[in-house]
Amino acid sequence: MPLTATSILNAKPSSKARKLFDERGLYLLVNPRGSKLWRFKYRFNGKEKLLALGAFPEISLKQARDRREKARQQLANGIDPSQVRKTEKLAQGKIAGDTFEFIGREWFNKFSPTWSPSHLARVKRQLEKDLYPWIGSSHPDLIDAPTLLSCLRRIESRGALVSAHRVRGIAGQVFRYAIATGRATRDPSNDLKGALPPVKGKNFAAITDPEKAAILLNAIDNFEGTFVVKCALQLSPLIFARPGEIRHAQWKDIDLKKAEWRYLVTKTQTEHIVPLSSQAMNILNELHPLTGSGKYLFPSIRTPLRPMSENTINASLRRIGFTKEEMTAHGFRAMARTILDEELGFRPEIIEHQLAHAVKDPNGRAYNRTAHLPQRKEMMQSWADFLDAIKNKALDY
Repeated sequence: MPLTATSILNAKPSSKARKLFDERGLYLLVNPRGSKLWRFKYRFNGKEKLLALGAFPEISLKQARDRREKARQQLANGIDPSQVRKTEKLAQGKIAGDTFEFIGREWFNKFSPTWSPSHLARVKRQLEKDLYPWIGSSHPDLIDAPTLLSCLRRIESRGALVSAHRVRGIAGQVFRYAIATGRATRDPSNDLKGALPPVKGKNFAAITDPEKAAILLNAIDNFEGTFVVKCALQLSPLIFARPGEIRHAQWKDIDLKKAEWRYLVTKTQTEHIVPLSSQAMNILNELHPLTGSGKYLFPSIRTPLRPMSENTINASLRRIGFTKEEMTAHGFRAMARTILDEELGFRPEIIEHQLAHAVKDPNGRAYNRTAHLPQRKEMMQSWADFLDAIKNKALDY
């Protein structure tokens, strides 16, 4: 039967907490130490939940019933009363600096100066187009996995699956920054691993077509393996060196000030120079704090004394959906050779020099390692900018 003021006053504590039920989910919790607390039990989306309504006698029976009815009205409108309460608590004493958008803009301004112009523009566009309109005004701790997933589903529904994966990664970086700066407690993007279909390439006879190459490059950017392997994958198309030379690359051969990589070509035993684009430098600068104290850029996961396995890049390409008939680690060289010639119009001898092929002049003399170096530096930056451009174009569809 329903509670009365008298029954509440006469309720005595016992050795265990006990519940005195009223109606429609409302009850009074009487604790062993004598406190009497109002609680409302309800179900939302199939889950049983509990809402605290205050303590007796500060909150009378009538007031507790009024609060229960308010919560029941919220439920009737499809609103979770506990979420409303959480929002109200977070709003008390909070400032605009606690919203996802404010934190996101702070994170962007802090880290974007080190990014390439194309990457900066893409991240800014995706924050403002795909995240801020939907979750920007919310406190990070009020954004759960289903809420974030709804943002990603909107992107997926317009056929931009690669963008959906990328936006999930961007959101995760903002959440982790919020945690690091004491304005959030968790990152819901971690709960969404596997929630989106994987990005897979289809029917690639050869990755020499820019549109198909863009799919591959975006899939690489969304690689979810180790950071070291992801850096190796991202660097491979930018420098198009032989796979064995990339995995054996040593920090002592990288000149971060000159933006050059000088090493001995295994096939010809001659010194070779790879001009490093700003995009390649960004990758190396991010990688250096992790592996820069060791010998290899890309050490083995088992020991830093050895480079990564010769099958790592190929296995990673399989992992992101490309079969051995579609793409291999060595295929980045063919991609660069074809597109640099057919799409960007660079002279074949400059391309061949950068591929570390044994090019000879009309008199039969082999060019030295510095031949066409200024033109090669220009070409490598143009190539990196071109790759960014086709990736961005693919994300817009």
